Amino acid sequence: MFEIDALRLLVTVAETGSFTKAAVRLDYTQSAVSRRIASLEKESGGPLFERLARGVRLNPAGHALHRHAVEVLAQLAGAEHEMASIRAGRGGRLRVGAFATANISLMPAALRAFVGSRPDVEVVAVEGRTGESMRRLADGALDLAVVSDYPSGLPSADGVTTEVLLEDELFVVLPRDHRLAGTGMVDLRELRDETWLQDVSADRPMMLAEVCGRAGFRPKRIIRIAEWTGKFGYAAAGLGAALVPSLAVWAVPAELAVCRLGDLAPRRTVHVALPATAPLPAALELRDLLRDAAPRGAAG
Repeated sequence: MFEIDALRLLVTVAETGSFTKAAVRLDYTQSAVSRRIASLEKESGGPLFERLARGVRLNPAGHALHRHAVEVLAQLAGAEHEMASIRAGRGGRLRVGAFATANISLMPAALRAFVGSRPDVEVVAVEGRTGESMRRLADGALDLAVVSDYPSGLPSADGVTTEVLLEDELFVVLPRDHRLAGTGMVDLRELRDETWLQDVSADRPMMLAEVCGRAGFRPKRIIRIAEWTGKFGYAAAGLGAALVPSLAVWAVPAELAVCRLGDLAPRRTVHVALPATAPLPAALELRDLLRDAAPRGAAG
């Protein structure tokens, strides 16, 4: 593989038409230029320059390598410029992740403000569960993520820091014809005989079990549904009740009633997660906009 310095030397010799002039431009000795070019010619399998009475010029093989060298050096210069812009908070790409209900209103509101003030930054948004987003941050595949301790706790990841954005109250959704749907406030203990719609993950204790335990019972039946649209569909069909975060309430279909749970209402904590070392300036700016977009009165 050709070394970058050797390709840069090739281009300089071609531009100046002289080993001596190239040496002056690059602050090399003339003998060092001759040795580097000889080494490059050996590596490429033959001469790259025609030696003239006064100077040198590229031969056909030299022209071919020169063309590629110019392209490679231009790409590297572009990469250096882009890296400098990113580190200075100008331009570049910002990769963000969020869980499903954060993408209903919280993240879109912050991104709308961010894109309006920073149109030079390309935003790549990815939806994913909290555990997945934390892993992607640790692996360097995301620059910022909105994560939550719902439904089974906030995982940790090496090289990732989190800070609280808000505390989000959870409600219960019931079909409109449910006996408790019109009350507005439901005692969780009155739902002890309900079927519950819960996330598919069962490898760790879930918030539902904890909340029902505080109310003095264990869920009798659970239907495991991953996506919110599925939970809403099952609940609307009278097949179960579901806990719904307040961030998702305005997306609840009209066929469902949203009821508060009073003193037994569970709360989840929503966090913004960033790399522990040298987060991008653009990521820090979006973090601040997420704080602004968090519902008023929320903790954090």
